[in-house]
Amino acid sequence: MEITALLKSFIYLVASSLFLPVLALLAGLAVWLIIYSGSFFGLWLERSRLKKWDGTDLPGDLQAKSAGLSLSSRVEKFLERLDGVSGGDLQEVQVMNLLRETELHLWKSLDSLKILIRIGPGLGLIGTLIPMGTGLASLGQGDLTRLSGDLVIAFTTTVVGMALGLAAYFFFTIQRRWVEEDIKNMELAAEVLAGDWCGINKSLNERKK
Repeated sequence: MEITALLKSFIYLVASSLFLPVLALLAGLAVWLIIYSGSFFGLWLERSRLKKWDGTDLPGDLQAKSAGLSLSSRVEKFLERLDGVSGGDLQEVQVMNLLRETELHLWKSLDSLKILIRIGPGLGLIGTLIPMGTGLASLGQGDLTRLSGDLVIAFTTTVVGMALGLAAYFFFTIQRRWVEEDIKNMELAAEVLAGDWCGINKSLNERKK
């Protein structure tokens, strides 16, 4: 019997000690997401102004391959790194390694959003259940004032956690489409490189001027 009471006290202590860290995490994540939404809006403006490059200044076969290439900032950085790839027998290996490395980096940039999609509602649920326990204890003692305060905190943390998860899912869905589009264009650039990189590189430099 004493062991059971000791275990209950320990579990209650652990749960109670999690309440403040959960509130701090929810507040910090909310601030981070607000800041992130600003950078997301800037990226959206950049991509909304992108134009498809038809490759009209390239030879016929390369023009067909490069049609639809969208030169976002990430694709342009990839092209600059491709420009440094040396020729020779290992050129194809170097290009594929650079492509996979860039692709991995792009997908890793979305990890924070994927994590927030999961932990946002989870933190909200934890922040709900902990004060609900103390609120029910207050109800048993007839302390309705404390009960109402605990319920307000409980429902507020639920709303914040769900809002964080929904906003993160929205940002992740949009940016995943952007990443897939950039990767497609990078693969297209790498394929063009296999045919005649010198021609497309010269064309891109003239286009920038």
